Amino acid sequence: MSKMRTVDAIVAILEKEGATEAFGLPGAAINPLYSAMRAHGGIRHTLARHVEGASHMAEGYTRAAPGNIGVCIGTSGPAGTDMITGMYSASADSIPILCITGQAPVAKLHKEDFQAVDISSIAEPVTKMAMTILEPGQIPGAFQKAFYLMRSGRPGPVLLDLPLDVQQAEIEFDIDLYEPLVVPRPSASRAQAEKVLDMLFSAERPLIVAGGGVINADASDKLVELAELLSVPVVPTLMGWGTLPDDHPLMAGMVGIQTSHRYANETFLESDFVLGIGNRWANRHTGSLDKYREGRTFVHIDVDPTQIGRVFSPDLGIASDAGAALDMLLEVAHERKEGFSVPDFGVWAKECAHRKGLMQRKTHFTETPIKPQRVYEEMNSVFGEDVTYVSTIGLSQIAGAQFMHVYGPRRWINAGQAGPLGWTCPAALGVVRGQPGRTVVALSGDYDFQFMIEELAVGAQFNLPYVHVVVNNSYLGLIRQSQRGFKMEQDVSLAFDNINSPETQGYGVDHLKVVEGLGCKAMRVTDPEKLNETLSSAKALSQEHQVPVVVEAVLERVTNISMGTELDNVTEFEALAESGEDAPTAISVMD
Repeated sequence: MSKMRTVDAIVAILEKEGATEAFGLPGAAINPLYSAMRAHGGIRHTLARHVEGASHMAEGYTRAAPGNIGVCIGTSGPAGTDMITGMYSASADSIPILCITGQAPVAKLHKEDFQAVDISSIAEPVTKMAMTILEPGQIPGAFQKAFYLMRSGRPGPVLLDLPLDVQQAEIEFDIDLYEPLVVPRPSASRAQAEKVLDMLFSAERPLIVAGGGVINADASDKLVELAELLSVPVVPTLMGWGTLPDDHPLMAGMVGIQTSHRYANETFLESDFVLGIGNRWANRHTGSLDKYREGRTFVHIDVDPTQIGRVFSPDLGIASDAGAALDMLLEVAHERKEGFSVPDFGVWAKECAHRKGLMQRKTHFTETPIKPQRVYEEMNSVFGEDVTYVSTIGLSQIAGAQFMHVYGPRRWINAGQAGPLGWTCPAALGVVRGQPGRTVVALSGDYDFQFMIEELAVGAQFNLPYVHVVVNNSYLGLIRQSQRGFKMEQDVSLAFDNINSPETQGYGVDHLKVVEGLGCKAMRVTDPEKLNETLSSAKALSQEHQVPVVVEAVLERVTNISMGTELDNVTEFEALAESGEDAPTAISVMD
């Protein structure tokens, strides 16, 4: 054994646990850890402009690839409180990130020292573990437990708070004798898989709901194999979007009251059995539970036993890792297929595919100012299949989910439950770190974009190229639409005459000047016929200059996007597509 500073032990542990991508801001109370990272050299650090931004970068990095755990680092006091939104977002979506904060010396924790705050108590509700480490000898065990908790069960974030004197203390430690804890994998039994298939085979119109847990388990291929083996259509949740490609014949579309497809809601209402795997039954997916559950039998498989029955009691609940459950389901299903005891759901699957062709929403609008549907049509055309989209909240995200296409797991990176404004830009930077060489495209409304816009400078400084599409209607569009029920528009307009940029024509903030001032490239488009050309140029410029490139599409001020209160009560504000010309990038349109 050899003596070393605790911070040197921490960096060695990070490397052995595979957490070598960090985002953060140094400060006096965390400088010892930064000195250890500098001496070690194996932890890449990206300097954020705001600690909340660093937490979202860590989220984006984790979400980008299987096995990733992003690390967020900050000093004492406000750095930790700035991370809370990132911890909440990660916790809500089952995303493991490791947050590390500096802290005042142990002897001063009760003396209201400068920037000393009980951050572990503040973070406790939104983490799997929040601990201020008071004894240097606890450092290895605390980090070992942190990685175990982040990876086990329902994944999630952890906060470790390091007093300054604890960081500088010496301990006996040998990294060669440190081993990551083995993470158990709860598995469905054969009897449980037999029962699930018995229930599914007794149905006439079954569906599989694929949640984010399938992607977290890196089990998308297994889910596709099961769906194809049984000819059962699949409904991905917003967090599970990409589990199977949008153009797969068994992709039935997304169900819900906002980020959903009209044909998918109709298909769901026709179903009589639902197998949910790794999903939460989120309220934007279900709408009214009475309508959602009416006439259907439900099986719920989730890695966290306490998730089963949280929203409603299923007819059968199974606590299992999604991948392990799919392994067992496939084993039993293959045996039954070989024994010719699998019902033929082919007619039902064809009905779902036919419905998909009849109920596409129109996207090809030629009006000026631009209608948002046309922006998403052109994004489909320019970026194609090999793209990863990043978005968070608002009408832009809702409409994007209705009109854009995703062709694989982890190609739709989204803050599903928390939906914090400003998340998109820093998360996209983290995704670029996690998916080097892939085309990454972010989507924001103008208000989301204005939150944390300073993080674009991070992309310029560290050469993190991506395209950021900003659909600008100079409105808080989703809030304006929700205020229709109150017959008002209160505090939702962002418009003003910009005395320095009259070319913005009353839309207020000159995003191009701000973006260019932060070291990135920017373009504005007002003609729908020039969207394709502008997006193509942005993609090329991002690669040429290796910086973020922003495309601002100036939209009509008021657009209402399809949404409602329950699955059979979604208001459509535009006509459905009548031919392929109305929706040229739709997956399926019946002429």
